[in-house]
Amino acid sequence: MLRISKLTDYGTLILAHMAGSPERMHSAAGLADALGLGLPTVSKVLKTLGRHALVNSQRGAHGGYLLSRPPTQISVADVIDALEDQPFGLTECSASTGVCGMEGECRIRDNWLRINGVVRQALQSVTVADMVHPTSGSPFGALRPPSGPDPGGEPAAHRLHGPATLGSRMAAACIPAPRADDQEIR
Repeated sequence: MLRISKLTDYGTLILAHMAGSPERMHSAAGLADALGLGLPTVSKVLKTLGRHALVNSQRGAHGGYLLSRPPTQISVADVIDALEDQPFGLTECSASTGVCGMEGECRIRDNWLRINGVVRQALQSVTVADMVHPTSGSPFGALRPPSGPDPGGEPAAHRLHGPATLGSRMAAACIPAPRADDQEIR
């Protein structure tokens, strides 16, 4: 199964939330509270995003974090590159060369490289701004679930905006509520 890590999901969520008010300074504590995430996790993600020049930090009483560039110029691929431990690749040989003994005689490697390129291009074409508000005509706008209460009477949840009861437009429905053991991811 192809899947991004929990930290990458959190990082995308944090950046999308920040993109909602890109000119505003965001504190780690404020982001953690707004998104329902643990402060240690948010701090770790922000530090990593800072090391990869996706956010800038400012110390002091009025300090916090800002996006390093407009949200339309930060791709999902940038987020994945910053937060995933391995280079992007659907197979080992499409991420790095020389890791497979069959690489030189593999009959399907070229096709995996082609597929990897298509997926990579798709990730580069979706920006943090798109994660907040998909552009009209974007195929991603069609992926939104219907709004309104579900049959059980609960408010509808959007993958990015989360359950309406959390009080935050950006809490992720795809991320479970924090548990005691989720407070710090190492």
